[in-house]
Amino acid sequence: MSVHLLLTSLASLQLRCDRRSALLGTGAAVLAGPPASAVLAATTTKVPTWKLSGGVAFPTLALNTAGLTEDGAELAFRNAIAAGITHADFHPGIERNGVARVLPQVDRKSVFLNTKIPTNWAKGWSSPSEAAASVPKFLDENLAILGTDYVDMLMLRDSTDPAVMQAMWAEMEKAKADGRARSLGVINYCEGALSCLLATANELPAINYFQMHAGMGPDSGSLRAFGESRGIRTFAYGHVGERANPTDDTDELLSSPTLRRIGAAHGRTAEEVALRWVLQSGAAASVRPTTDFRKGFSACDPTTSACADGLRSSANAFSYKLSAAEMKEIDSMTSPRGFPTIFSSPGCPESFFAK
Repeated sequence: MSVHLLLTSLASLQLRCDRRSALLGTGAAVLAGPPASAVLAATTTKVPTWKLSGGVAFPTLALNTAGLTEDGAELAFRNAIAAGITHADFHPGIERNGVARVLPQVDRKSVFLNTKIPTNWAKGWSSPSEAAASVPKFLDENLAILGTDYVDMLMLRDSTDPAVMQAMWAEMEKAKADGRARSLGVINYCEGALSCLLATANELPAINYFQMHAGMGPDSGSLRAFGESRGIRTFAYGHVGERANPTDDTDELLSSPTLRRIGAAHGRTAEEVALRWVLQSGAAASVRPTTDFRKGFSACDPTTSACADGLRSSANAFSYKLSAAEMKEIDSMTSPRGFPTIFSSPGCPESFFAK
């Protein structure tokens, strides 16, 4: 079924190295029928794409399903497609299951499926070879549930064990060569973790997925320049923070006098300006449906239009531009402080999970 048909049906119903030097771095029932107000009509929004190796078109705006229930992920993905956002950035498990419910109703080639593979750093593997063997097993399970032969991007989490990352990456390269993953990326990799991975990688990660928001500066503590100078693009989450560390970052950004003033000049909200700043800086972005989220939870309520409205608002980020002066003013913000690789393993600096 085409995306058009899905939208019609809707209307009716992200060298050698040792552990320290490498890792510490150098510096709700949905199908019961939501009200009509919660369903979006087709949109003409066109999300720009990046051309990755092999000619893969990477949409630069994605739905971030983190914290959604299975029903919530399904409804959010339907609303995202209706808003023109065809890139789904999801975790394995219930989020993946929600995305999978939508796939039989769309042309597979019309959507971009992006999932994450865990390195199991908290429990550890008995050996790097065991970690490597988990990659094809992971793909087998997830592709079967998704009902597809491939994902468009497979992203690897970091690990406190350099050999584990390197062994798993080598298996991911095989998966790409076999056509089961069209492109490869990494998540929350600090400079040390990237250096470690690149020491043995035959193929560069296409993207590094990490937090980026106003107050962190345009270079995210030099991590962005480190990756981009090596051909690794920046894919950002958390444009309005993550309510993790600090827990009030989202509230501060949404009430920011700077973002609100700039937004008023364009008829936009502070949230919309925060997203536009990320995108206009040249990064891609993964967005939650609404600002009703916290660690481990995100809302897409079928009884209101908030989820659909939020995604439509995000898709409209490409319909205007900030001035050079406005970009520079946001670049200069120093609060709230944020940490690019906040959800990395404890091997990277300032990880949320570090003891």
